[in-house]
Amino acid sequence: MNDTGTNGAGVNLDAVRRIADAVLYEGYILYPYRASAQKNRSRWQFGVLMAPGYAAIDPSESSFTRTECVLEHWGQPAAQVILRFLQVQRRSTEGVAPGAHAPAWDEATEREIGFTVGTAELLGPGLVTEFSVPGGEDREPSPGAGCAVRRREPLAGTVSVRTTPVPGPWRAVRLQVRVENRTAAEPAPALREEALPTALVAAHVIVTVSGGEFISMTDPPEWAQPAVAECQNTGGWPVLADPGGGRQAVLFSPIILYDYPELAPESPGELYDGTEIDEILTLRTLALSDEEKLEARATDPRAAALIDRVEAMDVQSMERLHGTIRSPHPGGAGVPWWDPEADASVSPDTDSVMIGGQAVARGSLVRLRPGARRADAQDMFLAGRIAEVQAVLLDVEDQPYLAVSLTDHPDPDLSIAHGRFLYFMPDEVEPWEVS
Repeated sequence: MNDTGTNGAGVNLDAVRRIADAVLYEGYILYPYRASAQKNRSRWQFGVLMAPGYAAIDPSESSFTRTECVLEHWGQPAAQVILRFLQVQRRSTEGVAPGAHAPAWDEATEREIGFTVGTAELLGPGLVTEFSVPGGEDREPSPGAGCAVRRREPLAGTVSVRTTPVPGPWRAVRLQVRVENRTAAEPAPALREEALPTALVAAHVIVTVSGGEFISMTDPPEWAQPAVAECQNTGGWPVLADPGGGRQAVLFSPIILYDYPELAPESPGELYDGTEIDEILTLRTLALSDEEKLEARATDPRAAALIDRVEAMDVQSMERLHGTIRSPHPGGAGVPWWDPEADASVSPDTDSVMIGGQAVARGSLVRLRPGARRADAQDMFLAGRIAEVQAVLLDVEDQPYLAVSLTDHPDPDLSIAHGRFLYFMPDEVEPWEVS
């Protein structure tokens, strides 16, 4: 990386790494953050590449990940590949008095393997890069008595990069990145806990390209759709990750994400709890007893920093966690969520539909009469209730239907603000007038 934090393609790798860090530490330490918590018996769930010996014993585990996406180029593409993962280090305490509390704990050390794939390799035979990570042992005097010992096992693996030309007149290839754990562990561990020190944990790959652009896997142009459909992804999913909205960086994530993932600006920091919900986890953490917080701080440096950060939050920071509404349209709030220029004939706010000889549109009141089409048992609670039409919409067959909100809802303005509507076909409602 150069001094500006960008690579040769002009991609801000620091910003990409911030997104990738959320993947790296997903599920690293689980609420209530203490080593003794039962929840922490099932950590390391995402992107775990086991040594092949253990993967052969447990069919639910894998020793490799394979990720593919489509790359269009201008004749001279080159790629920078960065493999990132956690190496487990097992912490124990030696030399403590009998009966003293000395919890064992699996910590982790970040590892990063980076290399460049030139044009000749990228468009030719590909490139296989072998890597190794040394084991080791660190000793550190404990604050009380004894010595904290951290042991790491040596790791080995390969990263293979190859491409397959996309048929047609386009300059495009199907890019494949395969990561394999080739650590030799003899004899093979019998239990997952014993195998974790020889695993690549939360493994993911960042690929940036110069002389080309990646194709979205979820919204590809028509010409690339057949090639995208042929991509095979095992243990990883490619998402566009260039923070500038470009297509020169892709994150091969063990968690399925949308293109251009972002960290919520309201989040004060990592909570390390799988698919975390900041507000509830923060409140639950604050509810820990002093003894539990003390144990959490002794569990792991990141747990200690988490407890300190949560306790230091002020009222304004807590309020920001309570919820934010973001417009799905890039123009922000107040911009229609459909494209008026693309289809000027559609206007859910002003369109109407004839029901019982009356024009029903946004603001009209209707009585709900479900049953003609719907078989949902919940409908028995809706039959006969009065609702206000919020929009007239069209389905994929251009048939109109209504988005409505109940007039007797405890807080109708809140449900409307969040877009929480009920949906009915025209023959499932009847116009209603205030008497």
